[in-house]
Amino acid sequence: MKLFEYQAKNLMAKFGIPVPKGTVAETVEDASIIAEEIGLPVVIKAQVQIGGRGKAGGVKIARTFDEVKTISSAILGMNLKGLIVKKILVAGALEFEKEYYLGITLNRTTKSNVLIFSEEGGVEIEEVAKTNPEKIIKIIITPSVPRPFDFAQDSGHLPFNKGEIIEGVISEIPTEIIERLYELYYQSDATLAEINPLVRTKSGEFIALDAKVVIDDNALFRQKELAAFQESSDEDPLEAEARRRKIAYVRLPGSIGILGNGAGLVMTTMDEVKRVGGEPACFLDLGGGSKADAVASCLELLRQDPNIKGIFFNIFGGITRCDEVVNGIIAARKKIGVKVPMVIRLTGTREEEGKQLLKQTSFLNYAASMAEGAKKIVELTK
Repeated sequence: MKLFEYQAKNLMAKFGIPVPKGTVAETVEDASIIAEEIGLPVVIKAQVQIGGRGKAGGVKIARTFDEVKTISSAILGMNLKGLIVKKILVAGALEFEKEYYLGITLNRTTKSNVLIFSEEGGVEIEEVAKTNPEKIIKIIITPSVPRPFDFAQDSGHLPFNKGEIIEGVISEIPTEIIERLYELYYQSDATLAEINPLVRTKSGEFIALDAKVVIDDNALFRQKELAAFQESSDEDPLEAEARRRKIAYVRLPGSIGILGNGAGLVMTTMDEVKRVGGEPACFLDLGGGSKADAVASCLELLRQDPNIKGIFFNIFGGITRCDEVVNGIIAARKKIGVKVPMVIRLTGTREEEGKQLLKQTSFLNYAASMAEGAKKIVELTK
């Protein structure tokens, strides 16, 4: 779950990271009141979860109270890359001497958290990686080191080589900023905690001018305070509906619905469909032991996606019974009238019973293997 900038900044302030004074507003009147409380100049920032807001006209500085009204009125309701701006952040505009990038994220290749630093702050870090990769410093954080860390003291329990912090260019950033950002990342179950830019003011103070935090969806059950930030209006409506139905689902831009039982099997099925020329419209994991009603609920969800031209079920029956899956498909088709072609591959528990049920249908195409099923659904959806 991606937090809005104002939510991410509130979280950073909670962990002791300095941020500019500011509050979110939903009306021009509220924006004017906030500006009067903070004092001019202020920066007015569209609260939408996209990059490049400044270039798109969603971030502007107001130096007078008339400008606060004019700019707030212009940004509220603005369409930024398909998202309508409903909230703006009104914050103090700071003068600063230098911009940095500081972030912590999960590196799946090294199976570790990684600290990322760059002196090229204020621009998209992906662009820096392309044009000036030598400007980016990555330090793997040793997962076995006890917390909390004390970067300033040579305690022997630092998560990485202290020299990289103290002697390298990262030494320009106060160690307590790094410590607090890591505590935020760790305690919030984040997959990304990013400050860009982290600015140094003329007085030498370091302040998070912008912030981005992404929380692991799988940890929201224990991050109830953060989970309450979730605003369904900014989610894909089908993904929001899937969450309501407790279905593990990710919407994709293709035309073939992919369902399986187990994340690994679903991802492998997606790869196989792409290998033979198809484009997955979703990742949908039925999970283990799904009954017919759960299968029917998944099909009801997919029916709401107008881009889907065909559906491929890849079922490896263990806890999940193959006949239950087929019964769910039959029930859903009767109830909601799924019209697109469907291919099903069954193997495992109660496979023969499932196949007998299949013979009673005229709308399900059987495949003896995953490769055969992928090829068949791609042909049926051409």
